Amino acid sequence: MAMRSHYCGLVTEALLGETVTLCGWVNRRRDHGGVIFVDVRDREGYVQVVCDPDRADMFKVAEDIRNEYCVQIKGLVRARPEGTTNDNLKSGKIEVLCHELIVLNASVTPPFQIDDENLSETTRLTHRVLDLRRPYMQNNLMLRYRVSMEVRKFLDANGFVDIETPMLTKSTPEGARDYLVPSRVHDGMFFALPQSPQLFKQLLMVAGFDRYYQITKCFRDEDLRADRQPEFTQIDIETSFLTEEDIRDMFQGMITTVFKNTIGVDLGEFPVMTYQDAARLYGSDKPDLRVNLQFAELTDVMKDVDFKVFSGAATMKGGRVVALRIPGGSVEGGGISRGEIDAYTEFVKIYGAKGLAYIRVNELAKGRDGLQSPIVKNIHDAALAAVLERTGAQDGDLIFFGADKEKIVNDAIGALRIKIGHSEFGKKNGLFTAGWKPMWVVDFPMFEFDEENQRYTAVHHPFTAPKAGHEDWMVTAPEKCISQGYDMVLNGWEMGGGSVRIHRADVQQKVFDALKISPEEAQLKFGFLLDALQYGAPPHGGLAFGLDRIVTMMTGAESIRDVIAFPKTQRAQCLLTQAPSPVDEKQLRELHIRLRNLDAVKAA
Repeated sequence: MAMRSHYCGLVTEALLGETVTLCGWVNRRRDHGGVIFVDVRDREGYVQVVCDPDRADMFKVAEDIRNEYCVQIKGLVRARPEGTTNDNLKSGKIEVLCHELIVLNASVTPPFQIDDENLSETTRLTHRVLDLRRPYMQNNLMLRYRVSMEVRKFLDANGFVDIETPMLTKSTPEGARDYLVPSRVHDGMFFALPQSPQLFKQLLMVAGFDRYYQITKCFRDEDLRADRQPEFTQIDIETSFLTEEDIRDMFQGMITTVFKNTIGVDLGEFPVMTYQDAARLYGSDKPDLRVNLQFAELTDVMKDVDFKVFSGAATMKGGRVVALRIPGGSVEGGGISRGEIDAYTEFVKIYGAKGLAYIRVNELAKGRDGLQSPIVKNIHDAALAAVLERTGAQDGDLIFFGADKEKIVNDAIGALRIKIGHSEFGKKNGLFTAGWKPMWVVDFPMFEFDEENQRYTAVHHPFTAPKAGHEDWMVTAPEKCISQGYDMVLNGWEMGGGSVRIHRADVQQKVFDALKISPEEAQLKFGFLLDALQYGAPPHGGLAFGLDRIVTMMTGAESIRDVIAFPKTQRAQCLLTQAPSPVDEKQLRELHIRLRNLDAVKAA
C-alpha cells in the first residue's frame, strides 16, 4: 500500500469528507490552548493539520514534533471554520483533522527557518538541501522541469531526435577557456569538457540526422557574473535543409509555445533588427525594448567643434559621439538632480567613459540662453542645432552625451540608457514599458578586429556561414563580411542564438584564413570536421537557447543560481560539497601530475 494518497498542497475542498494519507515536512507547529496546528509541506504546497487532544497517542506525538520533522499523517478532510480560510493556498479552504501521526524521521534544529526571506546567498548555498525545500526554490525548479518538457514536446512533434554527444572531447580553445581533464591511460594527454556540442551537431548533420536536439550541460572556465555559471544547461538544436528564415520562424514558434504553456504569457510579435541598427540606436546587440530611449548619432556634426572631447572622438579612427535625450529630465522639482548626474557620471566610468557631458534644455525659445551646461559655449550653432533636432529635444529635457571609441560609447551610454529607464524616474515618466519585448537581432558582422593581438576574431564562432556573395570579402575585406547569424533577445537578455553553418570545406578554409588559422593548425584542431564536410555535407544551421536564462526570466529571479539545483558561486565554488577540493597524492601520481609550489606560482 502506498505511503500517501495525496500531495499536501493538492488537498482541496473537492476532497471534503474523505480520509487522506499525507507525507511531508513540518513547516510550523502551533499550540493553541490544547489544540495543536501543524502546517505540513511538500513540493506541491502546504496543508493545515489539526491535532485534537481527544486522541491521546497521536496528540503526544504532535507535542514532540518540531520543524523539518518528516511525518506521515492520516486524517479527515474538513472545511476550515468561517473566517480562517487562506486564499493564498490551494488547500486554504480546508484542514485535515489528524487521526494518526507517525514521525518518519526526526530533524536536528535547522540553521534557518525555511520560510525566512532574508537569508544570505552564502547561507543558502552552504545548506542548499534545506534551501531547496523552500517554496520559492521548489516552484522555480518545477517550472524549469515544465519548460524542459514543453521544449521536448515541441521538438518531438516537429521531427527532432534527441542524440547525446560526448562530454570528454578534444580541446579546441576558440572562445572561453576549456576545462581540461587529464587522461590516466594516455600520459600527458588531456580531454576537454565541451563548451558546446557545436562540432558534433554539425557532424550529425553530415551523418544524415537532419533534425537533432539535446538539453545538455556545457562548460566554460570564464570569469563569472549573475547570469553565468561554469556549467550551464543549453537547449542545443541543429537542422538541415532549412533557410535562416525557416529556422528563426520555427524556433520563435517553440519559444512562444513554451511561454504560453508554462506561464500563460503571449510574447506577441518578434521584430527583426539588424545588428547595425541595434548598435546605432541602443549601443547593444541585445537591446531592452522596454526602455523607450534611443541614441541620436552626432559623430558627423562634432568634428569641428571647440569642445575637444567631442571633436577628438569624432575625428579619431573608430570614434563615436552620441546623445541620449531624457524627456522630463530637467523639469524643476521632478527631474534628475545634480547629485544624480554625478552618480551617473561615476556609473559610466565603469564602462571606460572618462566623464558624462550633459545639457539641460530649460527653454528652447531662448536659444543658447535657454540651455544650461558648461559645454554649450564650446559647440557652434550648427552643431547645437543638430543636437536639438536629432534628439527631438523639448523644454524640460536633459540630454546626455557619449564621446570616445565606439565600443566605450556603446557600452557606457547603452548601460546608462538601461539604468535610467529602469529607475523610479524612468518608470514614473513613461521611459519604461513593463511586459515582454522579444526580438531578433540579425546580420551580425562575421569578424571583429582584436587590436591587442592585431588579428580578426569570429563574432559568433568560426563555423558561421557568410551571407551569399560575401565569401570573397573574407580575403579582401573581412570587416565587410556579414554573417547568417541571429540572436533571440528578450527584455535585454540574449535568450539564444545561432547561425546557418558553413557546409563547404573551401568556404570554411577562407574563414580560417581570415582568422589567421594556418592549414596545419586548422587540421590539428578541426581536422575531423573539415574531413567530414568533404562527404556531401548538407546545408545546415541551428541555434542554442540557455535554459537557465529562460527560466530565470520567467521567475523574475535576480540570478540564474536561483533556478539551478546545485549551482556554483561567483568564484566557481560549490559551498555544499566544498568543491573544488584537493586530491590525494596517489591520484595525482596515477595521472602523472605533479603540483608546482603554489605559493611561488601565485607570487610570480
